[in-house]
Amino acid sequence: MHQALFVCEILLNIFTHVDQFPPSSYHPKSSAWKSLAALARTCKRFHEPAMDLLWADMLGIEPLLGCVTRLYPLIYRKPGVYFWTTQDFEPLSEHEARQFLRHASRVRSLQLYHSKRFLLLANFPTDTCIIPSLLSLSFFVDHPYSRYLHLFLSPTLRQCSLSAIHPDFKHIVTCFTTLEHLSIEPTRPFDDGVADDLPLLFNWVHMCKRLATLLCPPLDWATWKHVSNHPTLLTVKISEPRRASHWPLYRNTHDFTSFRNLTGLFFYVNTASYTIAAIQHSEFPSLQEFVMKVNVLPLAEAEQLCCALSQCKANQSLKHINIFSDDLTSWEPSSTVITQFFCFTQLRTLQLDFPHCCFNLDNDLLLEATKNWPHICSLELVDLRTVPTVTFRGLFTALHQCPNLLSLDLSVDAVKIDIDPTAESFQHTTLESLNLTRSPVVDAEAVARILFSMLPRIDEVSEVQRDPCETRNFGNWRWHEVNRHLDLLHGREP
Repeated sequence: MHQALFVCEILLNIFTHVDQFPPSSYHPKSSAWKSLAALARTCKRFHEPAMDLLWADMLGIEPLLGCVTRLYPLIYRKPGVYFWTTQDFEPLSEHEARQFLRHASRVRSLQLYHSKRFLLLANFPTDTCIIPSLLSLSFFVDHPYSRYLHLFLSPTLRQCSLSAIHPDFKHIVTCFTTLEHLSIEPTRPFDDGVADDLPLLFNWVHMCKRLATLLCPPLDWATWKHVSNHPTLLTVKISEPRRASHWPLYRNTHDFTSFRNLTGLFFYVNTASYTIAAIQHSEFPSLQEFVMKVNVLPLAEAEQLCCALSQCKANQSLKHINIFSDDLTSWEPSSTVITQFFCFTQLRTLQLDFPHCCFNLDNDLLLEATKNWPHICSLELVDLRTVPTVTFRGLFTALHQCPNLLSLDLSVDAVKIDIDPTAESFQHTTLESLNLTRSPVVDAEAVARILFSMLPRIDEVSEVQRDPCETRNFGNWRWHEVNRHLDLLHGREP
């Protein structure tokens, strides 16, 4: 054996290349598992580091149950040969528990789903942690098997993801002081049961002292203010349960709070009211990314949201904004939405996709916008309710202000040809992804020549499906013909 293989760091580095498989590969029948098992059997020097990697990431407790002599034929049976009976779910005996725990201390990451096989663990004492060195736990288990959660709450736990809030989870408080990443995302629809469990959720969050990432249902004001004081908190994601309609963050509060170190703020909600209230009464001086995906976004709330975002002290830090709504309801247009984002001079990514977000966006307004976003790399302004008025001349004038732009999704008036590419010397040499196809085309060849001459890295224009609720009659949009002419100009077979 080469002397280098006696250096533990080198050996682990080599073995981690075998370990480069998705978590679903960690099954006894997968190639990743078989490769690491073969390394563990090669020699004593390889055994321990290979075994540590072999057991480090687990999908379910089946591999550990497979170490139990009685259960081995069931775990590794051929499909259709043998099925679990009631007797097979008999809880592990003391001797079988030792077999089950043989490699449990090597497990670092564990994902658990609804399974009757938890019944096998019924004899373990309530104060027992069967995975003592666990760092990451994903527990997507509902009643009645959620009562086994306490068995997996290691004092070393740093990341915990839960699919429900249950009063049975009282034992979880023992690990909250060390948690760095907490995710609580109920999978069942919102009902009175979920509402009744919210105080328990708020209590859990209050116990967390070292959180860096928090994903949970909307918090009440006291808890929202509490987490704002966490110096370690970097990311907050609020996910509203389906059909939820009311949350206790009242908008008439006069208190303000500051998330001094928060860099990421995400809202996945049914309506924008909670998001607006949270931002109106908070400051985010270090915020770099804001994302909101909302089911319904009326004009009044869109304006309030954009106004609140522009006043939350993130002007010099915010780099990525993404606001999306699939609401197909027609609202009265507004001329103030885009202008609210002019203050974010450090923007790298701006994605607005909701009705009338581009109302009144013409050549002059687009030029003013790009002058305020000199670092922009990706610009997506998707508005299926507004007739585009930006022309090709206005587009390329604005592109002068965006030397770093890589991706552009924007509706233009592609019918009006107001630029002669043979008379222009300007070329934008960084843009590599372009979508203009929400606009109609009359002269496909002329459009292709403009793009070919002035955007040398654009091989084709991305095509998207038209809005099924669109009522305006533009006739044949013909963007496939534009791409065919681009193929010919680039010397490719169309």
